[in-house]
Amino acid sequence: MKSTLKNRRVFVSGGAGVIGHELIRMLHEAGAIILVGDLKPKPSEWSPEIIYRQGDLNCITKEELHLFYPEVFIHLAATFERSTETYDFWYENFQHNVKLSNHLMSLLKDTLSLKRVVFASSYLIYDQQLYNFHQPQVKAVSLSEETNINPRNLTGMAKLQHEIELKFLEGFKRQQFTSVNARIFRGYGRGSRCVISRWIRALINNETIKVYKKEGLFDYVYAKDTALGLMKLAEANDITGIINLGTGRARKVQEIITILQKHFPCMRYEEMDSDILYEASEANIEKLISATGWKPSFTLEDGIKEIIEYERNNKEKSDTKPGNILVTSISKKVPLVSAVRVAVSKYRSNFKIFGADSNTNIVGKHFVDEYWQMPLIKDLTPDACIAFCKKNNITAVIPTRDGELSFFAGLKNELAENGIAVMISDAKSINVSIDKLKFHYHCVDSSVNAVQTEKNIEFIKSNEYVVKEQFGAGSLSIGLRLSKEQAIAHAEKLRHPVYQPFIEGDEFSIDVYVQKNKQVKGIVIRKRELIENGESQITYNVKNPQLKDCCLSFVKSLNFYGHIVLQAIVDKQGNPWLIECNTRFGGASTFSVQCGLDSFYWFLLESNGVDITSYPFTYDEDRMYKQIRYMADKFIIEQ
Repeated sequence: MKSTLKNRRVFVSGGAGVIGHELIRMLHEAGAIILVGDLKPKPSEWSPEIIYRQGDLNCITKEELHLFYPEVFIHLAATFERSTETYDFWYENFQHNVKLSNHLMSLLKDTLSLKRVVFASSYLIYDQQLYNFHQPQVKAVSLSEETNINPRNLTGMAKLQHEIELKFLEGFKRQQFTSVNARIFRGYGRGSRCVISRWIRALINNETIKVYKKEGLFDYVYAKDTALGLMKLAEANDITGIINLGTGRARKVQEIITILQKHFPCMRYEEMDSDILYEASEANIEKLISATGWKPSFTLEDGIKEIIEYERNNKEKSDTKPGNILVTSISKKVPLVSAVRVAVSKYRSNFKIFGADSNTNIVGKHFVDEYWQMPLIKDLTPDACIAFCKKNNITAVIPTRDGELSFFAGLKNELAENGIAVMISDAKSINVSIDKLKFHYHCVDSSVNAVQTEKNIEFIKSNEYVVKEQFGAGSLSIGLRLSKEQAIAHAEKLRHPVYQPFIEGDEFSIDVYVQKNKQVKGIVIRKRELIENGESQITYNVKNPQLKDCCLSFVKSLNFYGHIVLQAIVDKQGNPWLIECNTRFGGASTFSVQCGLDSFYWFLLESNGVDITSYPFTYDEDRMYKQIRYMADKFIIEQ
């Protein structure tokens, strides 16, 4: 029978987990259009057709989800601990169970495309006093959807809360979408952290396994069955409320031991004393069978056999954890550091931001996790830089000052050989960009409009002139709207002066992110309404197709990577003229991050081998954004 999910757009949270692996395979075979969000990297065996978003879904935006236009939402993402929840689980449960579920439905509840929500809930909601005992039981207690509830732990509480949230939303949105809560019983599957998988991995390594309460009775439901059950519930829009998802038959822990002994005749196990109670529970699945005409078919014997085969053929892969980030020349660049921290929280929050600067008494050091008083760039050797990064597990570097760009560009390949990525363009692109004379002549050779720049003022025909330094930031010691005599006099104050004609018009900054594959990921044009010391204090976005095309032509003419900022002017006739290019994140580039140019997040993904082609650029250039930069205070109590 063909699935009704063929060609339907299905968003799956937590889709790279144990159940998710099975579910995504089934959905793909059924012809669904799939978006998966998960903290883990995209499984290498998955089809390129499967759209993937790696990172914390607490940070996914309404724009990202609306671009996908989901019709079905299957919510698997959750965190849990094995038996006893630890003290630290307090925060983790709130972040990835309570907060996440609320956040995702807050974004999706008003999405007109949404027709169906399937929530992977848990039998931990039922009152444990009904099925936990001080003595072993002969028969398990059958738990139905009408059984009393009293969540067993934080995970069960979080699951119940979201069930109630979905019931609340259905009271308002029943005509738009329906929802069902699948209370899943004791899950196990391939590549899992469940006790069955842990035991099998230990036995493959000839280790002794530890067994607790072997008389305990659990309803073990295999991940393939769970995935198929969720898929059937997704297909049936008229099924709502609570539905148990289990096998309907409890099995003793001792039975697992017996099955394993058949596969591992020499296995050793040790029975451990414990003060935990004896569980004796199983699912009443009458409602599941009645609603779907289906029930789980995998027995423990079948599931364990598959897991053993999987574990023998797939040595357990360690969870790849990205290293720390180094942001150089932080000085007082607090907004930049804050933007990096947001990107870190989107990707994974379990690594540090190192800030570096040659000065020690700076504001920025109070906004990073670790501070490095880095030598002056002229004194910093490649070996010393690499040694520091390796010692501190730094795998990503973000240079932020013009004077260090050439150093890191020259070191880029050597850093890459040591597993360290740098958000930097190649040396030629940087050399062209930091030298305003080379920049001008490169633009001329590439047929790109750029403001004429000369060492000799006689080559320029203009009534008024601009004089600036040939190298570095354009605002440094700049002379604006000068007569020829004034321009020549001003040039004598500069080390390497260059001349430009003064063009009357509006100034713009253009932020661009270029992917590893050299494709432009996104571009944001912003008007600099108020400028102080060469940086925008009030900025808003504009739409200018001619200027955009001019910038893209220039970007494609060189080998850029990462975030770059172009400065341009549009004259009174509407003609765009490029002024200069900064191959780094700019002072007001945080504006473009807010618009959707997620440069630091994209860089973190790319630095860990992720292809970001399918990650959306959500900028709506028809929408007005404005940024006002201002001073703020931070209060610290030091011990």
